[in-house]
Amino acid sequence: MSLVRNTAVQASLTFASRILGFARDIILAAKIGAGPVGDAWATAQQFPNLFRRIFAEGAFASAFVPTYARTLEAEGPEAARLVAQDAMRVLFALTAALTILAQLFMPWVLLVIHGGQANDTENYNLAVLLTRITMPYLTFMAIAALLSGVLNSLERFILSAGAPTLLNLCLIPAGLLGTTPQVTTLYAAIAFFISGLLQVGALWWGTSRQKVKLSLIGMPRLTPAVKKVLMLAVPGTIAASGTQINIIVSQSLASFEVGAKSWLYAADRLYQLPLGLVGVAVGIAILPRLSRAARAGDAATGTRTMDDGLGLAMALTFPAAAGLMIAPVFLIDAFFVRGAFLPSDAAAAGAALFHFAWGVPAFVLIKVLAPPFFAREDTKTPMRFALVSVVLNTVLGAGLFFWMKQNGGQGFVGLAIATSAAAWLNALMLWVTLGRRGWYLPGPTLVPGLLRAFAATLILSAVIALMLWQLPAIQAWLYGSKALAAAAMVFTAAITYAIAALLTGAVRISDIRQALRR
Repeated sequence: MSLVRNTAVQASLTFASRILGFARDIILAAKIGAGPVGDAWATAQQFPNLFRRIFAEGAFASAFVPTYARTLEAEGPEAARLVAQDAMRVLFALTAALTILAQLFMPWVLLVIHGGQANDTENYNLAVLLTRITMPYLTFMAIAALLSGVLNSLERFILSAGAPTLLNLCLIPAGLLGTTPQVTTLYAAIAFFISGLLQVGALWWGTSRQKVKLSLIGMPRLTPAVKKVLMLAVPGTIAASGTQINIIVSQSLASFEVGAKSWLYAADRLYQLPLGLVGVAVGIAILPRLSRAARAGDAATGTRTMDDGLGLAMALTFPAAAGLMIAPVFLIDAFFVRGAFLPSDAAAAGAALFHFAWGVPAFVLIKVLAPPFFAREDTKTPMRFALVSVVLNTVLGAGLFFWMKQNGGQGFVGLAIATSAAAWLNALMLWVTLGRRGWYLPGPTLVPGLLRAFAATLILSAVIALMLWQLPAIQAWLYGSKALAAAAMVFTAAITYAIAALLTGAVRISDIRQALRR
């Protein structure tokens, strides 16, 4: 299948999951609000969300896929199956042990990420309880990641992209059944646990359908193949998780400002949308092709794949980043303000969203620039860059957070600035290193294509600004509904960008027809 088709499958199912995710977050925000209970809930989600993004959204799979695909091609399906089975058993044993240790020491573990509110005994204990319930999601996502990697290696993307939808399908009823903020968070934590089981079950069924029969029953074996997978997977997972680690660092610092975790979480839900729809989808779609090209020494195919991936990713990311920068407060207000989530909360979350938005292209670039390293089984270089970005994010974020608070500002906004700055540094280091090693030099069509996409984004930005100027009239025409006005703005922006992209030549109909062919 073509890169566009594979990306479209991944992105469309991710989009369906994110739409359900918005419904979930609207319900939960209305029931829980922003404050100590909301911060406790945001803390409990940090572990499951971190590991969902690390494992389910491709980081672990990025390290596992090249090894599995190489074994499949060189030694056949049975040898690849044994590699996957042994790796799964070892991964299960490691993550289960980590989960058990975390359960035992959770009150002390949370001092690292929620220490700013340790003096609020009632809500701190609530955060401990909720995180203990959600922590097993780590083990579920580790197994799901391996199963997804098997499916992705076979270029079967539908089930691995659709499985995360089960999380939202479990959380929405939990939110609806909750009566008080505390009860709602408890139901939601239990729903996280259940959804992990369901996702593993769905992916297990999918691999069985592909005649890949795996079993968890048996002693874990550190075979040479498994050791190689782990040697690639550990630094690869860290490398692909730099952005998520930076979010954890920011959330930890935010615990010193009541409500800040809830505001950052609301902003996170919007700026992560293009990252999940575009960056993750393109990264997953290009990795098997880059792996095959690297093994065959086919530099031309590798360059063409990267040109197509970067061009597609940025053409879809530029407009998303522009929209989030131009209308951050309105978007948060329209989607989240109801019940216990107040307009003042939207203003605070919108301030953070603006600074996350200018980092969105960098977040996506990291997902697209890392696969060429993974395809060559070099996971240590991206890991080093990710760790450098974490150091920058921690130092800059802490400095801005406390400096802005001491000067009467909103400290958590500094955390958003640091996260975006760290992402740009990470992306720049990846890009420069690829060029220095001769692994990727852009073809002649990439830069002109990016300039045309940027020109189309400028047209889009003007239309969004005009709609904001006329917002009272638009909202009045749509029965006074902010949500309908926001939906109209998003729909109009999408149509505008599509037309502008055709007019500027960022997208050509002939290219679309060619890309969609088998």
